[in-house]
Amino acid sequence: VVATLGTTSSTSVDPIAEIAGVCGGEGIWLHVDAAYAGAAATLPEMRHHFDGWERADSIVFNPHKWMFTPFDASLLLFRDSDAFRDAFSLVPEYIKTGVSDEARNFNEYGIQLGRRFRALKMWVQIRWFGVEGIRARLREHCAWAREFAGWIDAAPDWERMAPVPFSTVCYRYRGSELEEEAAIEARNAAILNHVNATGRFYLSHTKLGGRYTLRLALGNLRQTREHVRDVWETLQSAADETA
Repeated sequence: VVATLGTTSSTSVDPIAEIAGVCGGEGIWLHVDAAYAGAAATLPEMRHHFDGWERADSIVFNPHKWMFTPFDASLLLFRDSDAFRDAFSLVPEYIKTGVSDEARNFNEYGIQLGRRFRALKMWVQIRWFGVEGIRARLREHCAWAREFAGWIDAAPDWERMAPVPFSTVCYRYRGSELEEEAAIEARNAAILNHVNATGRFYLSHTKLGGRYTLRLALGNLRQTREHVRDVWETLQSAADETA
């Protein structure tokens, strides 16, 4: 069973503790996909989102998504390393050596035999920022996302499409002149293209419940609150100019 903690589209969180209880009772392997939101586990105030993930059999977290690490960097944690190795190990005769049993061969922990040295950039990030430095930047991103969501909620022609547990906001333009869903989608697609064409920001979209939705994802070290405010003002201008 794969449970998601901060899904890519809307950053929603599955009920990990409940799922872990079912998996534990049935003897089913539980994998937690925290590729995006795993960084938030460093924040004490966010720990409630992670309740139960300590009972998972494996967890994945990608520091390149929201912990300022250059692409690509993925951390895979697993409870039973032997089970994981047994699932993936394939050692042909030509790579066997006399010391194969004396060291941990990471080529036996995935479908690829070779891999790059990705650990150094992760080590540098942690050494440079420290735990508190990482936390401070994550908190900024979350605070700006909540503020942006507040602007959306206060604007009569805009609507928020999902909760904001982390640093991504899902929203759309929903002017009173728009009634049909097809018209709403076309207008929001036009707004998205208009904003991205400025070259100042790059927004993305998804579909939630079949409805076209714009996304603001905050996670860059160089972002500031002024950037977030500029995005909001540009979105409002784009809504007027695409009418």
